[in-house]
Amino acid sequence: MDLNYSSEEIAFRDEVRAFLADKLTTRLSNKVKFGKRLTKADMEEWHSALNDRGWLAPNWPKEWGGAEWSAVQNHIFDEESWAANAPRTIPFGVNMLAPVLIKFGSEEQKSHYLPRILDGTDWWCQGYSEPGAGSDLASLRMKAERDGDHYIVNGQKTWTTLGHFADWIFCLVRTSSEGKRQEGISFLLIDMNTPGIEVRPIILLDGEHEVNEIFFDNVKVPAENLIGEENMGWTYAKFLLTHERTGTANIGNSLAALSAMKEIASRQMKNGQPLSKDPYFAARVARVEIDLRAMQTTNLRILVEADSGAAPGPESSMLKVKGTIIRQEINDLARRALGPYALPFSTEAMDEGHNDEPIGPDYANPIASDYFNNRKLSIFAGSNEIQRGIISKTKLGL
Repeated sequence: MDLNYSSEEIAFRDEVRAFLADKLTTRLSNKVKFGKRLTKADMEEWHSALNDRGWLAPNWPKEWGGAEWSAVQNHIFDEESWAANAPRTIPFGVNMLAPVLIKFGSEEQKSHYLPRILDGTDWWCQGYSEPGAGSDLASLRMKAERDGDHYIVNGQKTWTTLGHFADWIFCLVRTSSEGKRQEGISFLLIDMNTPGIEVRPIILLDGEHEVNEIFFDNVKVPAENLIGEENMGWTYAKFLLTHERTGTANIGNSLAALSAMKEIASRQMKNGQPLSKDPYFAARVARVEIDLRAMQTTNLRILVEADSGAAPGPESSMLKVKGTIIRQEINDLARRALGPYALPFSTEAMDEGHNDEPIGPDYANPIASDYFNNRKLSIFAGSNEIQRGIISKTKLGL
């Protein structure tokens, strides 16, 4: 595999940089750079800019409005976007539900939902985890019982990211208790405005309302909202999760965080010299950078193989484990580099236009929030312990 960009790929990189320079406003970029809270309107602004350029859905087929980028193009765009402090694309509709719809959905479902994902009409969230059913997802208990042309849904989902913004939720529900646990699960699309749905916020360690718990009390869902076949949802969920776990490697994010952490270390002083000159700290930085660069190569290799159209296998678990460990190590190094400036502060400081006396330099603002928030990385999309089990069974035969 040639790791040098071709002339076409270099031209694409230049095109991406020009797009970011033209369409990414300073206001939005600074909110990302300095850890300010992004509103739904901010996310919609960037969503719209990408959609207008035809770059919102890089992995979709062109017939559905996608760009059909290669793995290298995806990699380039990811790195350049994080380097420019662009907001992330909210993944639930574009990168998670859409691949399932395209592969397993009916033509009517694809024709209805995919354009609405692109133009921002529908915002989606993910209904997988439940109390007692997180990494052990097959133990989920939320029921969907068939009643004529509808399902009646009862139960609870939790850790639902941005559920308070969502118009729709895609859920794994139990439609049968017969056989193995995995055999009675179905994949259902539910309108969040349906009577019987209640969204309650969960406030995280960093003081932010990012996730929620959602309750379903006799929620009536049209049977036509079932994706694929009844009781085949586990197959569709595994397909989705392999794509999610590959994305969790988040190479571009880690590269940007590494660069920001190095800049912090060059500014902070220890014993009369920059912290970056301290042998112990420099050794930790070198170690995590070596790991990141090696994973960057592995990620590219796996993405190129996935260009054939097949979902990634256990390699996605490897990327998920290593990617989250590296990201958390970078967070820890940035926190240590800042010293007392990395202490938690009032959540109001994350509001745009907040004018109180800053705590430390402006680049210190997001560090505490990032450190606390990213503790979840080794848990969501299947905990790292579960991923190690997948790797040992599929690759080592243990």
